[in-house]
Amino acid sequence: MDAIYKEIVKLLENGERAALATVIRSTGSTPGKEAAKMLVRADGTSVGSIGGGCTEADVWALARRVIETEEPLRETFTLTPKTAEEEGLACGGIVEVFIEPIGAPVLYVFGAGHIGKHVVRLANTVGLNTVVVDDRARFANREHFPDAGEVVVVQDFGEAFERFTFGENSYIVIVTRGHRYDELVLSRAVRTEAGYVGLIGSKAKISRIYRRLVDEGVARSRIEQVHAPIGLDIGCRTPEEISVSIVAQLIAQRRQAFIKNPSGLPGFAPVRVPTQHSVEAASDSHAES
Repeated sequence: MDAIYKEIVKLLENGERAALATVIRSTGSTPGKEAAKMLVRADGTSVGSIGGGCTEADVWALARRVIETEEPLRETFTLTPKTAEEEGLACGGIVEVFIEPIGAPVLYVFGAGHIGKHVVRLANTVGLNTVVVDDRARFANREHFPDAGEVVVVQDFGEAFERFTFGENSYIVIVTRGHRYDELVLSRAVRTEAGYVGLIGSKAKISRIYRRLVDEGVARSRIEQVHAPIGLDIGCRTPEEISVSIVAQLIAQRRQAFIKNPSGLPGFAPVRVPTQHSVEAASDSHAES
């Protein structure tokens, strides 16, 4: 049992998802006893057991569904003498299992300005764990972010990438106070396994940053995964409205709306990621000018 709890802590620290299955009721002679647990990771591997057999296989499949939907469920299994015999088991009875998701997405907001403040406030209302990162203590504090899960003041934004581990269940929103800081954070973010990376800014600014990232050897396929300009295109103008568009996009990411309906979301037209050839051509043109 201790191994399961230690693994849960490890998964949460790494920003990964899982589902925990627990036997909450057991009658008759069944292999799964009350309180037995099995932790199923997003990659399908597991820790622990609820008794084995086809029931455990069915629970494993349901756990995978829970990981995707992030919605808990309760299921009852009846093990008859016939099914027990088919599995080579000398038992029978009823087992009720509760399966719960482990690991709500963690949102890392780089930038403690007006937009960051409203993004965190909204993100908390939709169940995202939030972490605020900034290099200005006068903005990154509990007075400005009373509801944030964590507020981190750094000397340099790069420090956050040494402090935290970013996994598929990690969302990174980049809304710092300047282009230089945005580029610094993005250059580190695309080198992580974060499931979502979004950058605020004009298409011209984003294109310049992309060009430099390609020149540094960052894979185009990874850059193409960046949501930039960040948010859904809903005609937003104020910091509050921009925050709504950003959190709406985070919800779409969490619920896999982009996969289910890739052409039906009003996202901004993506900035084209330059090829290595175009980067070299731009460099040559700059050198000649």
